[in-house]
Amino acid sequence: MQLKIGVIVHGPGIIDSGWAKKIIDLLRNYGDVSARLGGTMGRTAIIDAKLEDIINIDKKLLPSQSIELLAKTNDILFLLNQGKSTITGHTFGYKVLSKLDCNVNLIQVERPGCSDGCLIDYTTNDYKLLDELSGQLGLPVVDKNEVSGLVSNLTGYTTNDGMVVRRVAGVSSGENIMLNGIIIGRATSDELEIIAKNDEIVDMNGGVIKQHGLEKLGSVDLKKAIIKTGLLRRSDNITPRIINKKNSKDKYKVIYLNHAADDIYQYNDADLLVSIGDDTTLLSSDILYRFNIPIIGITDGDLDRVVLEGFKHKDSIIIQLESGYDDIIGQQIHRDIFDNKEYIYVDNLNDFRDKIIELVENSKLEYKFVDKQL
Repeated sequence: MQLKIGVIVHGPGIIDSGWAKKIIDLLRNYGDVSARLGGTMGRTAIIDAKLEDIINIDKKLLPSQSIELLAKTNDILFLLNQGKSTITGHTFGYKVLSKLDCNVNLIQVERPGCSDGCLIDYTTNDYKLLDELSGQLGLPVVDKNEVSGLVSNLTGYTTNDGMVVRRVAGVSSGENIMLNGIIIGRATSDELEIIAKNDEIVDMNGGVIKQHGLEKLGSVDLKKAIIKTGLLRRSDNITPRIINKKNSKDKYKVIYLNHAADDIYQYNDADLLVSIGDDTTLLSSDILYRFNIPIIGITDGDLDRVVLEGFKHKDSIIIQLESGYDDIIGQQIHRDIFDNKEYIYVDNLNDFRDKIIELVENSKLEYKFVDKQL
């Protein structure tokens, strides 16, 4: 009887390195394999690698949600991850397992191909398979208790009278700090604590706050928040895959986007997207480039650079304003051109671009067109 094997792929690193495909192919020797993305940042890498027929990306699910879904129909699960370090990789698995509402038979494959890579035995009872895979992948087996011992000292939170202090592991000085998809600051140390009071971020130890990010974030439960640091996609050898679509239509759909935490992939039916803010523009330009969709970006040069390399459609334009004015002009565009709607239909995309540029010119603010934000 063949095993039913579920694979949860997390993050772009394990895909860009080629290890996700290698491991899935290897596991097919042991049974029927079904694979699904856990999280959202790996989706672009899956599209670029033409793996969407192998790794399911049809739903936006957290890693823990993908695990719970695949646990219903599989005998054993593998969580594939390429953390930027041993600490971040172990912390990721530890946090995911702590969120599960079901018992699972699971092995984490962490940083394959690296000198510190390993297999983490969380709950498996198939030791013969574990031993064989350890030999084939050249990865030692690490016990879950070793992981929890390391991570519990570096992470977690304390609470006192409405105050929450949360420790973040695996941080390097200079990295962006992203909370629930919003950049809220920059690390100044390899030891970071984020502090909230009454569900509002109020301070950091080992980092500096980006106030504008906190304004976008609003209220948050720091105990449950998803925190990432550094680049969302670190590979410097990316070949983006372009998915062309038919454009023979009488009306063109134009979308307004002013929130970097949105799932930008949901806008792949657009003909043009107007993005407000530097990081929102960078991410939407990079992702929608794959779907052959241009953007109009309204920025002010305050870029946190969340990906190592971003791509821009030949028909995209990025308008950089004076510092602090991208949101103001964005609100005016939303009100005067979009009539406060999230999307509109237009007859001509060139005429629409001219209308945006005219609005910016009439503001009397200094502005310039920039080729790329990087």
